[in-house]
Amino acid sequence: MGEVFAGRYELVDPIGRGGVGAVWRAWDHRRRRYVAAKVLQQSDAHTLLRFVREQALRIEHPHVLAPASWAADDDKVLFTMDLVSGGSLAHVIGDYGPLPPRFVCLLLDQLLSGLSTVHAEGVVHRDIKPANILMEATGKGRPHLRLSDFGISMRKGEPRLTETNYVVGTPGYFAPEQMMGAEPDFPADLFAVGLVALYLLQGQKPDSQALIEYFAAHGTPGAPQGVPEPMWQVLAGLLQPDPHARFRTATGARKALAAAVEMLPDEGAEDEPVEVFDQIGPLPAGFGPEGPEGTDGAAGALNGPQAPVQASGRTSAPQPSPQPSQQPQGAGEQPYAPHPAMSETGSFHLAPPPQQSPPPHQGVQPPAPPVPLQGSPYADGSPADFAQAATSAVPYGSPPTRAYTAQHPQAPRTAAPPAAVPQPSPVKRPGPPPKVAIPVLLVALICFAVGIWALTQA
Repeated sequence: MGEVFAGRYELVDPIGRGGVGAVWRAWDHRRRRYVAAKVLQQSDAHTLLRFVREQALRIEHPHVLAPASWAADDDKVLFTMDLVSGGSLAHVIGDYGPLPPRFVCLLLDQLLSGLSTVHAEGVVHRDIKPANILMEATGKGRPHLRLSDFGISMRKGEPRLTETNYVVGTPGYFAPEQMMGAEPDFPADLFAVGLVALYLLQGQKPDSQALIEYFAAHGTPGAPQGVPEPMWQVLAGLLQPDPHARFRTATGARKALAAAVEMLPDEGAEDEPVEVFDQIGPLPAGFGPEGPEGTDGAAGALNGPQAPVQASGRTSAPQPSPQPSQQPQGAGEQPYAPHPAMSETGSFHLAPPPQQSPPPHQGVQPPAPPVPLQGSPYADGSPADFAQAATSAVPYGSPPTRAYTAQHPQAPRTAAPPAAVPQPSPVKRPGPPPKVAIPVLLVALICFAVGIWALTQA
C-alpha cells in the first residue's frame, strides 16, 4: 500500500509535477474516492505563503479546478482537488494538431465561462496556458475542460509576493502590460486566452512578441492562416496590445464569440472527430476502483505504519496491473454538436459532464455522494507538454496516446457487521501539529499586516 498522509490521504502514484510540489493520485479514506494531491516540496516562508493563498481559493464552477481541502503531516503539507484524467490541451494538440474551428469555439466558451467566475471573485489567474487547461477524458463525447493551477494567482489589491521588476508567469503567454510590471488585472488573462485560441487553431505555440510588434506598427492584421475571419474578429479583440482596447470582461468576449460562431461554416461529415484520451494510466497493483484492495476501507490503511512522503516525485509503488480495465464511455454522453444552443447570456449552453449513477446501497452505512467523471491535470510533468516547446510546428506523427485505462471511482460497498460485534466508537482525528499550524498562522498574520500597511500608505 502507499503512504498515508495525515491519517487520511493514501498516496498511490505520482502523476505530475507542479511549480512547488509533486502531484499524486491519492485515495481519500474519508470521502472514499480518488483525488489529485499536490504535496509541497519546500517549506520556506515565501513558498508556504503561496501555498496558503492557493489552498484558500474556493471557486465552485464546472470549468474551474480549484483546491477542495488541505492537510498537514509533520513538516509537509498538501491540498487536494478533483482528479482529471484527460491531460491538458497540449495533449490534444499532440494527438491531432490544429483543431476544427467549431470545436475550438466550444473550448473557448468553456474557458471564458470559468474565467468569468474567477474574475467575479476578484482573482487574476496570471498563468493561463495550454498546460494549465485540463480535459476530462470524455472520449468522442462533448469535451469538458477545467482551468487549473492557481499557484501564482492573486486577488486584486493583494500585496505581491515578488520583488519589484520581477515578472511571474510563463514566457510566451504574457500580456504586454505584464512585461512592463503593471499591476495584475483581468485583461491580462484575456490576452492569454487569445494566445491559447491561436495555439488550438494553428497547432503550434504563437509568436506573441511578433504579434504584439505587428499590432503596434500596422494595426490589426488580417486573419492568420487557419483562422476563420469571424473568429479572428473576436481573437483580435483579445490580442490588442493596449489593454484599454481589449475586451474588458470574459463575459463580453463570450457574447462576441457566440455571435461569431453562427457565421462559421458547418463541419463536414468527413471531418475526424476529436477524441480526448485518458492520460493517467491504470492504477498500480493493490488498488482498485473502490480503493486499496485487501482492506475493509479506511481502517486497514489508517492503522498501518506510515512511511514518509516522497516529495521528489518518485515512488516505490508496485508496477501497474497487467490488465487495466477500460474506462466506460457513459451511456448518456452527447457528441459534440455543431450548432450549440444559446444561453440567456448569448453564449453556448454548456451541459454538465456525463455522470455515472452510484451503485445501489448495501449494508448499514449511508451511501457516499455520487462522484463526477474524473480526469487528470498535471501537464507540468507530462512528456507531451508541447506548450513549452519553441515556436514551431507541432509534430503530428507522434503515436496516439493509450486507450482508456482509468476507472470511475465509486463508493465501496461494505457488508453489515455481525450483530454480536460492537461498533467501534468514532476516532477523533487531531488537527495539524503545532509545528505546522503555528508557522502557517504567523505567515498569514504577516500577510495581513503587510496588506494593512499597504492600505495606509495609499
